[in-house]
Amino acid sequence: MIKKIQIDDVIYDARVDFRTVIRCNEISEDKTIGDFERGLAIIYMVYGSNGLEHAEHYEKLLRWALNYFSCGEQVHESYEKPDMDYTEDMDYIEASFMSDYHIDLENEDMSWHKFHKLLNGLSNSETGNCCVLNRIRNLRNFDLSEIKDAKQKDKIRKAQRQVALKKYQLPKKEATEEQLKSAEEFYKALERSW
Repeated sequence: MIKKIQIDDVIYDARVDFRTVIRCNEISEDKTIGDFERGLAIIYMVYGSNGLEHAEHYEKLLRWALNYFSCGEQVHESYEKPDMDYTEDMDYIEASFMSDYHIDLENEDMSWHKFHKLLNGLSNSETGNCCVLNRIRNLRNFDLSEIKDAKQKDKIRKAQRQVALKKYQLPKKEATEEQLKSAEEFYKALERSW
């Protein structure tokens, strides 16, 4: 999927398919690559070697690509942990596109904008149909404070760990509800002994 753009008197072929944009997203998150090299890698992914031939256009090429990637939406820096990752969740994304739209993404040549719209339109209902991707996202976002039963809370916490995004997992293990109660009783006993 190619889109032609012009900067000054140079015309560039911009690859705008969803696979290219997802790969650019991976590059943008790779902290082992310096900022300048990361920008060049994205320019190369989108515009090919032609994009690298005109250093005076780097900033405009990158700005155009980032604007295209955002689908015209305002991009906000968020400190919240994401509930989805294009790479880690690709199996869920593919299964959801197949079940909701009967689209096999492996054989699909789709623009990023169409992919983005369809991704946002996947079924998501607490009372009815819900695609696998959104079931996983809902589980990741589930507020454990709503559950009073310790066993049920521990069961959901374990399920959340199983589907947690690997790149955002903390290496330390969270305490179970029973461990927290035990610690609380220990500290209460300590207070009484003073």
